[in-house]
Amino acid sequence: MPAHQHIHSHHHHTHAHPPGERHPHAEVAPSLLRFSVAQRLAIAVALAALLWAAVFWAIGWKL
Repeated sequence: MPAHQHIHSHHHHTHAHPPGERHPHAEVAPSLLRFSVAQRLAIAVALAALLWAAVFWAIGWKL
């Protein structure tokens, strides 16, 4: 049985900068880990409060 052969076409992409110049800086991706612990805790408390408000609204309780 002959071995399976893969035919690969290698393509080359063009660079986004002229030859001899540096690559542009990469953008920083947004992440919750970039916040301080206090900021993350504040976000969690706010989201929990919104969630509980939605629960109370859904069951018909008045706050």
